[in-house]
Amino acid sequence: MAAAAATAGRAEAAPQIYDVAVIGAGVFGAWTAHELKRRGRSVLLIDAYGAGHARASSGGESRVIRASYGGDPIYSPMARQSLEAWSRLSARVGQPILYRTGVLWFSPASDAYMARSLQWLKDRRLPHSTFDAAGLRARFAQIRFNDGEAGFLEEDSGALMAGRGVQAVVADGRLNLVRRRMGAPARRSDGRYDLGEGQAARALVYACGPWLATLFPDVVGARIAATRQEVLHFGAPAGDPAFGPDKCPVWADFNGGEIVYGLPDLEGQGFKIAFDAHGPRCDPDTMERSVPKASIDRARAYLAQRFPALASAPLIHARVCQYENTSNGDFLIDRLPGHDHVWLVGGGSGHGFKHGPAVGARVAAHVLDDAPVEPRFALATKQTVHARTVY
Repeated sequence: MAAAAATAGRAEAAPQIYDVAVIGAGVFGAWTAHELKRRGRSVLLIDAYGAGHARASSGGESRVIRASYGGDPIYSPMARQSLEAWSRLSARVGQPILYRTGVLWFSPASDAYMARSLQWLKDRRLPHSTFDAAGLRARFAQIRFNDGEAGFLEEDSGALMAGRGVQAVVADGRLNLVRRRMGAPARRSDGRYDLGEGQAARALVYACGPWLATLFPDVVGARIAATRQEVLHFGAPAGDPAFGPDKCPVWADFNGGEIVYGLPDLEGQGFKIAFDAHGPRCDPDTMERSVPKASIDRARAYLAQRFPALASAPLIHARVCQYENTSNGDFLIDRLPGHDHVWLVGGGSGHGFKHGPAVGARVAAHVLDDAPVEPRFALATKQTVHARTVY
């Protein structure tokens, strides 16, 4: 009888209860968990593949961090808030996560988006430099500029190390990370949510990037579309510092919403180039991640036009990642309908990585303080017809 009672007691043992479980250890999930723990909550971070993995939208070598959004009243301030958080993290972890290379924008001189971005910097007296075509050629001799172009340099912005940066957030926060595939929320009779393995949580944050649509097809579904995106790294000439971070900034060639961007040769990974236009839709679990010759040829043609010294540079490596796009590029940060304590966070739309700290702080304020949802981030504003307006 005693042995039977002991067995029954073990079977009915209370689960380990966390204040919050964050599902998804990408940049949004990691920073959300970091902020929740900083504010004194017990947090479990869950990811099917681990932090900063190669299939995540947050994986890979590097990302751009910039404040220029055409003067957008939400994303420009969020980017500045995040820049300082990334800087503090980079200082704490003892290896560079943030490189302040500056971010150079160039376009036809009459571009209205660029004018609004520049005015935003001027109004806030943020460090920047402006150039006409002659000034661009004089300052950045490794780039070929067209007549009639102009540009400006965000002087204290730059590049972030991506996969390593996410892993640094997890380590810095001393977060409890488990590798597990999660489904849609299973609410227990006591109002908590079952996590499996004898664990439960009072609140959930699903920050699953492109997997949000798979987990919540009826709620998210076509409102977030994963697209295939390719990045290529070319080798600069041996001994030539012109394409390293001391001489070459992060750069963005902006022409009426068409963006080609790149990063200098960071940590020996090569000169990075990518085309920001959305690629074909994809499945992040099963997509083959090899880069076809046509994509390499396209990148080489662009290099020949803009970076002639790299026209014959060897391809060092290339990778395929994905964007997870909302209809217009605004993030999704809102409650799951029918669940007061379950939040959906995603829709990075190709520009989200830099905003990880600001998103994490915003989500923590929702979970802990019941802060109101920003209408642009609300589920109700997400459409199924994609027409990008946020760049």
